Amino acid sequence: MIRNDLRNVAIIAHVDHGKTTLVDGMLRQSGTFRQNQVVSERVMDSNDIERERGITILAKNTSVVYNGVKINIVDTPGHADFGGEVERILKMVDGVILLVDAAEGPMPQTRFVLQHALELGHRVIIVINKIDRPDARIDEVIDECYELLMDLNASDEQLDSPILFCSGRDGTCSADEHVAGTDLTPLFDKILEYIPCPEGDPDQPFQMLVSSIDYNDYVGRIAIGKISRGSVRVNQEVMIGDYHHTKKEYRGKVVTLYQINGLERTPAETATVGDIVCISGIENITIGDTVCDWQNFEPLPFVKISEPTVEMTFSVNDSPFAGKEGKYVTSRHLRERLFRELLKDVSLRVTETDSTDSFKVAGRGEMHLSILIENMRREGYEMGVSTPRVLYKEIDGKLCEPIEELVVDVPETSLGAVMEKMGTRKGEMVSMTPMGSRIRVVFHVPARGLFGYRNEFLTDTKGEGVMSSVFHGYEQYKGDIPRRTSGSLVAFEAGEAVTYGLYNAQERGALFIGAGVPVYEGMIVGVSPKPGDLVVNVCKRKHLTNTRASGSDDALRLIPPRIFSLEDSLEFIADDELVEVTPKNIRLRKKTLSNVQRAKDNSKLK
Repeated sequence: MIRNDLRNVAIIAHVDHGKTTLVDGMLRQSGTFRQNQVVSERVMDSNDIERERGITILAKNTSVVYNGVKINIVDTPGHADFGGEVERILKMVDGVILLVDAAEGPMPQTRFVLQHALELGHRVIIVINKIDRPDARIDEVIDECYELLMDLNASDEQLDSPILFCSGRDGTCSADEHVAGTDLTPLFDKILEYIPCPEGDPDQPFQMLVSSIDYNDYVGRIAIGKISRGSVRVNQEVMIGDYHHTKKEYRGKVVTLYQINGLERTPAETATVGDIVCISGIENITIGDTVCDWQNFEPLPFVKISEPTVEMTFSVNDSPFAGKEGKYVTSRHLRERLFRELLKDVSLRVTETDSTDSFKVAGRGEMHLSILIENMRREGYEMGVSTPRVLYKEIDGKLCEPIEELVVDVPETSLGAVMEKMGTRKGEMVSMTPMGSRIRVVFHVPARGLFGYRNEFLTDTKGEGVMSSVFHGYEQYKGDIPRRTSGSLVAFEAGEAVTYGLYNAQERGALFIGAGVPVYEGMIVGVSPKPGDLVVNVCKRKHLTNTRASGSDDALRLIPPRIFSLEDSLEFIADDELVEVTPKNIRLRKKTLSNVQRAKDNSKLK
């Protein structure tokens, strides 16, 4: 059976190329919102962190109805760190809309997700977005898209992919770059015309691959996937297992069945071939499992998810302030939360260590892990987090490390500074392309060479540079890369920072705290421009005497402290330091808090 009343399509693109904004326009035009309904921008970014940062982290489903045809749309993340979300979601759709910025053109993540879509044989509609940008270079971007398709060995049919021109913010689309569109009708028409209909036999036994997992406190795990064969109904007996037989098959029952209509999940009694459905009531179901009719179990293969490349150690918070701000502070809480995250995030790895108080957590990149940490602290968890480390591999007897493909767009005046920094970080230049007054340079650089580089890059380019990277592959170890040339200013004693102590300490370097902040021995309160740590007493008060001198009691002027975000903190810390994360504060500290003990350890090393 061919279902002409249904299309399943994913929107894929590099970060900030306008996927979620385009989905807003599609929902608005399809009548999902009332004419006078007030809807926030990027309505699909429902998570608090997504709304704050303006990025998509989790792939989400929605649907619109156009000319009597239901179009299921999957909005995907653009950051390479969340590539695992995109890889598994592509099994749920029959075609993709590839969104490309009219000024930036295809970027690393564009290549990454398009390669997976082409391997699955999906048809591609290329949409050049943001054509109203003053620096748009539409003709060059079209050529770059076709070059990308040829590089990725696209089939003849995929090379003939249609191209549309769009402004997602204005909700307009046209088939001609010189003719401004009035609405998104050309895009809807092209989806119906070009994206294949779902096919399958509704009379065969039921079969569905689980591509996503949601969790609800009331019904437990919710499995989301596309029905590839047969039909399903509420209270139907099913068999659950996986393709590689890593666990024993077991029976279950479909307790509730939902279909996605607009932004809501609506209960349904039955669903058939091609429908994307949400099923609850099955315990222990995970991403990659196949749900089949209980009398006919035939598992479906699941896409191989790329391996993680970066690892951190999450440990129980053991600072003097432990337990004062968090709700969940024990190793049992930490362990349960990390293993619960594994159910939803297929590209995460959690391994236990020799110590019961710490766990190794591996992911796709710093941002991937920092989002997990941010979610945990908002839920009330306290923990200590180590510096990120790359995961090495031994290939043919040689030590190899992960290499990133870094693409930077910089003004010509900043190129020298960027090239110099890349040189010290063992980056190799692959190509250099002029783009008007700017230059695009592609480097292959070790993943560990990018730790802590983003802030330096923004400083070197005066905030005008754009950088993005994607995993390229493993290559032979490139040699030692200096992590940090500056030292830390470490608190001498526990207490409360006072203006007098801070005034004397700020001569030694830049401070991270202001007056009135509680500190403890071994806490990092600033950065020293010279290598090596300095112990400073920020709690020191001025001795009171009955002698007064002209001008000595004038107000002491403090330089405003540098406030670090979570990512800044992770990038800053050295190997012997930790980030203490609590629901209310992010503090930097030494692993060994005692200043005396640290001095003894350092003297032994020398």
